[in-house]
Amino acid sequence: MKRFPFPARRALRPLTLSVLAAAVVLPAQAGDTLAKIASTGKITVAYRESSVPFSYLDGTRPVGLTMDMSNAIVAAVRKQLKRPDIKVEMQAVTSQNRIPLLTNGTIDLECGSTTNNSARAKEVDFAINHFYTGTRLAVKARSGIHGYADLKGKVVAVTTGTTNVQVMRKYLVDHHLDAKMVMAKDHADAFLMVETGRADAFAMDDVLLFGLIANSRTPHDYAVVGTPLQVEPYACMLRKDDPRFKTLVDGTIGHMMKSGEFTRLYTRWFMQPIPPRNVRINMPMGPQLKANLRNLSDRPAT
Repeated sequence: MKRFPFPARRALRPLTLSVLAAAVVLPAQAGDTLAKIASTGKITVAYRESSVPFSYLDGTRPVGLTMDMSNAIVAAVRKQLKRPDIKVEMQAVTSQNRIPLLTNGTIDLECGSTTNNSARAKEVDFAINHFYTGTRLAVKARSGIHGYADLKGKVVAVTTGTTNVQVMRKYLVDHHLDAKMVMAKDHADAFLMVETGRADAFAMDDVLLFGLIANSRTPHDYAVVGTPLQVEPYACMLRKDDPRFKTLVDGTIGHMMKSGEFTRLYTRWFMQPIPPRNVRINMPMGPQLKANLRNLSDRPAT
């Protein structure tokens, strides 16, 4: 697929390795996530049910690239607290409830397909960016829809609580397209609307569309069309104003990126067959993410 140059307004904000390395020596203090985990003896990790290949269910088991990242962060927490007995509880979240469940303390960490942007940064903090994507359309291959102009008079599904809702709504208004937007509770529900003919297109981050199609019953019946409407970063989400936990998370992710472990995991989840159908998404790493591996950044989309 075509890739677009990294926007100048999202130039990388470097994070020094010295700061990242500090993650392994800071003790937990009262009032932060590490203190909460030490006190309760558990860490609650969020997962998504259909954000392929980042965080999704293989049967009843959450798997994916960001689940592997979450596991590495849990290991770092146990090491820093010197508590190998820390238990892990898993909590399913949706695009709509992920921020409330983080801010109210129900979950401690959310690594999935969450866009790091300035609006959300008013409520939460984000770790180092781990992916870059843009809004495109999933359609049936024989639908006659080849781009956004073909949406006139059509029904477009969008997942509730995602940045794609605002992006798509603005595009339809600005281009005077008489299309109806319908809200879905999650990505799987939105894709099902296209599968069953209740929607003509599903507007979502391109990588998630490729993942859903790859794991559908008939992948060749679907296509991803349209050029990306924007470029946005994904990042793990943390509670706001908790610099000690952010330092640990950034340190873990930064080490994975600099050591080559992240690249290995990327190859595993994007270039090799993945469960449950053992198909390949086959999406090589884009230039924005390659740049972020060289100059670690948590810079948000505007």
